[in-house]
Amino acid sequence: MATPKKGRSASAQSKPGRSLALILIAIAALTGGMFASGHTTPRLGIDLAGGTSITLRAVPEAGNEAAINKTNMDTAVSIMERRVNGLGVSESEVQTQGRDNIVVNIPKGTNSEQARKQVGTTAKLYFRPVIATEVSGGGGAASPSPSPTGSPSDQPSGKATDKPEATDKGSASPSASPSTQGRAVTDALKADATPSASASDKGKASPSATGGTAGDDASKLQEQYAKLDCTNEKTRSTVGDGVKASAPTLACGQNSQGQWQKYILGPAEVDGTDVDKAQAVLNTQTGAGWTVTMDFTDGGAKKFADVTGKLAQNQSPQNQFAIVLDGDVVSDPYVRQALTGGNAEISGNFTQQSAQDLSNMLSYGALPLTFKVDSMTTVTAALGGDQLNAGLIAGAIGLALVVIYLLAYYRGLSFIAILSLLVSAALTYTLMALLGPTIGFALNLPAVCGAIVAIGITADSFIVYFERVRDEIREGRSLRPAVERAWPRARRTILVSDFVSFLAAAVLFIVTVGKVQGFAFTLGLTTLLDVVVVFLFTKPLLTLMARRPFFANGHKWSGLDPKSLGAQPPLRRTRRPAVPVDPKEA
Repeated sequence: MATPKKGRSASAQSKPGRSLALILIAIAALTGGMFASGHTTPRLGIDLAGGTSITLRAVPEAGNEAAINKTNMDTAVSIMERRVNGLGVSESEVQTQGRDNIVVNIPKGTNSEQARKQVGTTAKLYFRPVIATEVSGGGGAASPSPSPTGSPSDQPSGKATDKPEATDKGSASPSASPSTQGRAVTDALKADATPSASASDKGKASPSATGGTAGDDASKLQEQYAKLDCTNEKTRSTVGDGVKASAPTLACGQNSQGQWQKYILGPAEVDGTDVDKAQAVLNTQTGAGWTVTMDFTDGGAKKFADVTGKLAQNQSPQNQFAIVLDGDVVSDPYVRQALTGGNAEISGNFTQQSAQDLSNMLSYGALPLTFKVDSMTTVTAALGGDQLNAGLIAGAIGLALVVIYLLAYYRGLSFIAILSLLVSAALTYTLMALLGPTIGFALNLPAVCGAIVAIGITADSFIVYFERVRDEIREGRSLRPAVERAWPRARRTILVSDFVSFLAAAVLFIVTVGKVQGFAFTLGLTTLLDVVVVFLFTKPLLTLMARRPFFANGHKWSGLDPKSLGAQPPLRRTRRPAVPVDPKEA
């Protein structure tokens, strides 16, 4: 039984080069990937790179001032966090301030501009039937729109084709639109003017059925429509303010020719909560380019089928429905038949970015409150840079003290420890650089602190192993057997120590938010790398060095001199139990 064990031990000792080759190949591959991706430095957080700080103030809707409460504010914070992180902007900070303010800090970097646009967007989506529409400022009777998809300049939008049609997802659009016919605008307004009307009754009521009040409201809305000028930005920003989803409203949108279109829209038949999922898709089959597909909930699918079935019986423009996002008409497709598939596609001249922006907002939900930007300031990296420099100086001083200690106490063994620290630093740097574009990791000041703390954790692992080897030498063994015999016991201690450190980092990452997570993430990452370096670099390198005469013969500067360690010669290659001497034989 002893012979196979010895053979396995000899085989393990004879091939430490494999482990060294493996970790060196990994470093080369990570470095190559870093340069190939073009990300040769880690992404920096807002405290190191600067960025934008936005203060948003919640604005109560008419008659609903109680909506500004802690529950809705916390929900808004959660949605904003998902939006900005969904765009790949990591290390963003979203937190409440006072009763009705939310502060958003967005670091400078990729997609930060889109994040600033989306962060306070309410993203309230409604599907409203079109009652009348015409080019704003053009005058004349109501006419069909060439498919507007308008939005203010600071909102994502896509310009639709000239003759859009709402279709089941994936189906083709026809090439022609119905001619302009249909009911009188006044009759349509009166039919839709009763907020309490059910979805099945809307569009069927006669003018007299709605009563005098409805008629007055319809006339007032028509007067406002006649005076509405959507080319005026200030006027556009106030259109539809305070109007409930259950009431008719006015709206503006921009058509594919860049003209502003004005609308009279009926009560909302379907809203954004009925959308289960939205996704930006490149539609190559129909040549529609980038589109936004929507899957409805079960209840939403039924409502959407009902409203499209009713609209299909009308003539243009009253066979159209407007997709209204935050008061702006995104698209106004017409329908020919009820869409019962539970999904729909918004098509038009979307760019990839505008399609993704729209789908992102719809996917992560509508904010429960309306927000206005109170202030937007640019945060410079000067203060964070000074703190980083101070932190790096502190880290360099700490590292220098560790190296001095290793040189003074372990002498030649310090060469192995320093090389191991360099390998750990190389792995840490390349991984941080690659994790920026892959998972959005951004290096902030707490993360730098975590990396500095990791120096002590890594050095502690070396010390545990070196001391085990030195203990074996004190017991009278030569270096090569001492290296192998010390490893199992040192390995257990290192794994337990690193497990405790990693567990602490994991708990800290889970229970904290913001910058503290950067500290926990870095600490956990470097703890895992410590295990990799010790197993694949430190131990194999010490095995190789134990074959060199400088170490094997116990040179006084090797750190393994038996005399300085208190070992008594002759040195043994195997451990033998002490045999007591019989006094009579002596």
